Amino acid sequence: MTARRLIGGSRFLYDSFDAAQARIDANERVAEERWSALEFRLLRIEGMLERLERRLWLTVYGVLAAMLAQLGISLLPGLPM
Repeated sequence: MTARRLIGGSRFLYDSFDAAQARIDANERVAEERWSALEFRLLRIEGMLERLERRLWLTVYGVLAAMLAQLGISLLPGLPM
């Protein structure tokens, strides 16, 4: 330890500032924030795709039910189409 260090005070007065390390730390924090934002958006997209898939299957089943109902009506004798 240096004599100045023994006197007391803030470590920031005597320790050198490492600009490269500060830049690396800042870039890592930015990358983490970007990653979390990307994960958030991907989760929202997955949710929207699931809802779209449910609607699509509901439409398919609805069309199939209408076609089967039409077929059933056409097979009944004596009823006009």
